[in-house]
Amino acid sequence: MTSETAGGVEFERVSKRYGDVTAVDDVSFHIAPAELVTLLGPSGCGKTTTLRMVAGLEPVSAGRILIGGVDVTRRAANERNVSMVFQSYALFPHMTVLENVCYGPLSMRTDKARARELAHAKLEMLGLAGLEHRLPSELSGGQQQRVAVARSLVLEPAVLLFDEPLSNLDAKLRRRVRQEIRELQQSLALTVLYVTHDQEEALAVSDRIIVMDGGRIAQQGTPHELYEAPASRFLADFIGDANLVDGELAVGAGGTATFSAGGVSVAVRADGLKAGPATLAVRPHRLRIVDAGQGKVPGVCKRAAYLGSRIEYMVDTAWGELLVFDGAARQARAREAAVGLAFEPEDVMVLAR
Repeated sequence: MTSETAGGVEFERVSKRYGDVTAVDDVSFHIAPAELVTLLGPSGCGKTTTLRMVAGLEPVSAGRILIGGVDVTRRAANERNVSMVFQSYALFPHMTVLENVCYGPLSMRTDKARARELAHAKLEMLGLAGLEHRLPSELSGGQQQRVAVARSLVLEPAVLLFDEPLSNLDAKLRRRVRQEIRELQQSLALTVLYVTHDQEEALAVSDRIIVMDGGRIAQQGTPHELYEAPASRFLADFIGDANLVDGELAVGAGGTATFSAGGVSVAVRADGLKAGPATLAVRPHRLRIVDAGQGKVPGVCKRAAYLGSRIEYMVDTAWGELLVFDGAARQARAREAAVGLAFEPEDVMVLAR
């Protein structure tokens, strides 16, 4: 598939109801051709239901879905020119790799020789040449995942859908396969809608992320925008690790601002917020652990875990227990050691409460 055949996806105020339960509530978004957009959110947020409505596997209760500018809201799944890679891969265990990949074209009455030609091309593209005659049970988890992708790509869909595609892989293999998916998507200019509950996975593969909560869109933007400028406490807590501290924001003349909690006050960026109750959010790697008497927030080391690339501390402070990542030190500080926490105003985010 090339950018010429890739199609965009448009959701116009789409809702999905199951009796009295609303699983997806008035959702609108756009996916541009050749863009990879991830639906991210906790279990039950509506992301998989949204994906299944794009695929035509769930009927829409209200709103419209357009693919390549064509209204497909009432079209059956086989009339939408989309293909889906399922969480379980859904490979036929009694068929060889080649037979699995040929299945789609053959079911659409493609000539057998042409179907095999298409299948071989996709298998070679995905680094699976030489495995054509193996059964799925004779493949690794990563190879099975790539066969599932090949089986979807051979149909040359306008949109490729991924439903938690890496959940069955171990951590190291997940990292490698997600990079393969991203490189494939970019090299072939695929339009992809990708569903995951894994924040790191979403940050790694996406052009844009749509975060869902309670059937609605909580925020959408680039990975950088969502990580560096979350719109709410929920977003700050959900996208990556964050320490959240409730307190009061005071805004002075000239836009200067001070955040206060637990008797400790620090200078912060106001970013247009009004004075009043606020939540300070700071990423663990943005905090620096320094000697007692230094920094902005005094504390005591309660726990330290050496993880090779960093030391993770839990520090007891007037702001509560704060998680701190130290990637520079080789030796952990002693338990119950008095320390200080340092950071710059641009290192923290202040959210209205």
